[in-house]
Amino acid sequence: MSDVYSALDSRLQARAQGGHLRRLAIPDIGIDFLSNDYLGLARSDDFHRLVVADVLATPKLVAGSTGSRLISGQSQEAIDVESFIAQVHGNVSALLFSSGYLANLTLFSCLPQKDDTIIVDEYIHRSVHDGCLMSQATKWKFRHNDLEDLEARLRRVKGRCFIAIESVYSMEGDFAPLLEIAGLAARYDAALIVDEAHAFGVFGYGLVHRLGLQQRVFATLITYGKAMGGHGAAILCSEMVRSYLINFGSPFIYSTAMPDITWRCIRLGYQFLDSRPDLAIQLQQRIHLLRTQTLRLVAADTSPIQVLPLSGKARLLRLQEALSARGLQTYAVFAPTVREGTERLRICVHAFNTPDEIGLLAEGIAEGSLDTRV
Repeated sequence: MSDVYSALDSRLQARAQGGHLRRLAIPDIGIDFLSNDYLGLARSDDFHRLVVADVLATPKLVAGSTGSRLISGQSQEAIDVESFIAQVHGNVSALLFSSGYLANLTLFSCLPQKDDTIIVDEYIHRSVHDGCLMSQATKWKFRHNDLEDLEARLRRVKGRCFIAIESVYSMEGDFAPLLEIAGLAARYDAALIVDEAHAFGVFGYGLVHRLGLQQRVFATLITYGKAMGGHGAAILCSEMVRSYLINFGSPFIYSTAMPDITWRCIRLGYQFLDSRPDLAIQLQQRIHLLRTQTLRLVAADTSPIQVLPLSGKARLLRLQEALSARGLQTYAVFAPTVREGTERLRICVHAFNTPDEIGLLAEGIAEGSLDTRV
């Protein structure tokens, strides 16, 4: 096995020398401009008490599922929560998953077939690319949010076609032109799949729901580990698509089901979000406050993900470390997550960030890297 170890070590050393080696570490959150907990539910005592009271009343929720949902892991809780999710989103049906990654892996590995074409935005999440690798379909990329480039590819398609986009892009902090892409999908008879991971909760039930596009979108992915501060995901789709995923989606078929407490927390999360519309309003106020600082931010005005371009690993690391020394936690994004030369500081804004914290962040960026100011 020495050759195997040698090959693995060589790749790890190359990544380390390039400054890209990843390591697991318990984060010292400090002042959080790092996490996806946009509305603060993961740290909300009120939400935690709501969940704990429910679990104490029904202790069996914490029991393991004992198997995949097709063997022994199906439960009435999962059935009820899927029905509830479909209803509130205005969709026909929903299918629960343990994560958004697994949901995308299922969608793109089993729906597109040989001779089909998948056209993905070049900045789509890695989970979509990995799902496509498991498919026999042809994958094309179109330039980010470029409608002309997308249509040029649609004109070339022969046979069935799928389009994959995110409504809010996790590394760019911008929005997909959903209405226009839905129009192109209809014109070219393509099945549109929308990942709403970073839109759900921040913009109500997501932008597909807000724009009333449920009947024009083939499948919508909702994740619960971000604005809901929990875990799991759901695919919103027709009953036929749901049945197809259950029958042909290997990642779903062969995964042990999550325990019922996961599904109950999702249901309670909807309840809590519906009772606290002020959280999304306050988040927008905080985003606006950050946008008024004289920083070269390149994300959308209302996005909770704000991006500060700063090419060069050394400069970016120095800035991140300077902010961390002040207790301000942000995320420096390098290749291969983004292309070489497009490194950036990713700033996540939250409803719980105070005006003083946002002022400290702007001040820290100004002092840590003078050329990041307008």
